[in-house]
Amino acid sequence: QAPLVESGGGLVQAGESLRLSCAASGSFFSLSAMGWYRQAPGKQRDLVARIRPSGITNYADSVKGRFTISRDNAKRTVYLQMNSLEPEDTAVYYCNADWGVQQYWGQGTQVTISS
Repeated sequence: QAPLVESGGGLVQAGESLRLSCAASGSFFSLSAMGWYRQAPGKQRDLVARIRPSGITNYADSVKGRFTISRDNAKRTVYLQMNSLEPEDTAVYYCNADWGVQQYWGQGTQVTISS
């Protein structure tokens, strides 16, 4: 079983919303800072949002005020609520779990925003 499985990507129009989910398969989740990264074609993979086990969050400047990251430790799931989507948000979105000694990546989910 894959350690992280993303879902929720798709094709929407500019201004609409999507919610991504990332389900973890193991107990590492409660120890991990969970992050969402994205990679557009020809570009590097960049951090979008991150939430620590304490609940402290940080965001890329480009998504502040539009995206919200949250976690449900009981469900071992991290979410990324994306509002007011823009064509520039088009990318493959990856979930990441990092607990210092090791990290996992999900397989990625495509998000496409049409103008």
